[in-house]
Amino acid sequence: MYKIKRENPKPLYIQLEELIRNKIESGEWKPDTAIPSEAELNRLYDVSRMTIRSACSQLVQEGVLYRVPGKGTFVAEPKIMTETLAHIGFREQLERMGYETTTKLLDVSKKEASYSVAKRLKCHPGAPILEIIRMRYVKGEPISLHYSRIPYELCKNLEVDDLENEQLCVLLEKNCNLKPSRITETLESVGANEKESQLFRLPPGYPLLVLEDIMFTKDDDPFEYSKVVFRGDKIKLKYEYSI
Repeated sequence: MYKIKRENPKPLYIQLEELIRNKIESGEWKPDTAIPSEAELNRLYDVSRMTIRSACSQLVQEGVLYRVPGKGTFVAEPKIMTETLAHIGFREQLERMGYETTTKLLDVSKKEASYSVAKRLKCHPGAPILEIIRMRYVKGEPISLHYSRIPYELCKNLEVDDLENEQLCVLLEKNCNLKPSRITETLESVGANEKESQLFRLPPGYPLLVLEDIMFTKDDDPFEYSKVVFRGDKIKLKYEYSI
């Protein structure tokens, strides 16, 4: 059993953090249940309230715990571990893990490529593209926002009515004979803007992850520029490489 040891050179707040993590990872403290109060933690482990607050604040910041004003501090649901979308679609990964998912098609429209989109798709600014915006939900909770931009000439046969029931990558291959042979990918952390905060039902500035992919054909021509915005407190992306 993990204990706090005063003779340990490791700071007490770090020892308390590790103790709390251990109780969560072992299943002793379940998701969405309250952890002991500051007074109870003080009694159990003989550490100061300042030490308790430091440990809990760090775990709240990491998304391991969450606070409910007037009620206490609770164990958060564990983050969903997914692989890069370059290998397998997000929806398929979630469903393989047993999550119940739904997709809402927010918009499908023919547009003129902006300078930044044109640069990524190697076309002229103003060239016609198809923009697809979808929201993905897990157990009814918004988890990711998907933007896809495709040169219009390449996707005229796309069956857009199927976008809520089928993955875009599957439809692009089936309807348009577009399958990636090379993908470039970038990942960054951002704060939710006004639109994102409304769609995710979160306050502005809430931490989000943004994954951008550019898909290339076997002739090395870009055919899709996608941007996926994830809830940073719900998703963990795993990268694995052979060296």
